[in-house]
Amino acid sequence: MNKDFLAESEHSVSFSLEEYPLTVRQAAKFLGVSPQTVYLWVERKQIPHLRVMGRNIRFLKTDLEPFRASFKQEMENG
Repeated sequence: MNKDFLAESEHSVSFSLEEYPLTVRQAAKFLGVSPQTVYLWVERKQIPHLRVMGRNIRFLKTDLEPFRASFKQEMENG
């Protein structure tokens, strides 16, 4: 899919695909961990996340990038 594609809601709010919220599975793939690990981090409030419609969890890639960088640094150091 083209990165420049814009998804529009019925209220004409646009998101580029880079800004569109990620699912738990997509966030896990981006971070290189299992979905279970992502759920654990959410439960422990260790990872920035959004709650959508109560129980659905979403992540902004811009929030995950610094988290991924610090996570990778921890893995390399110890």
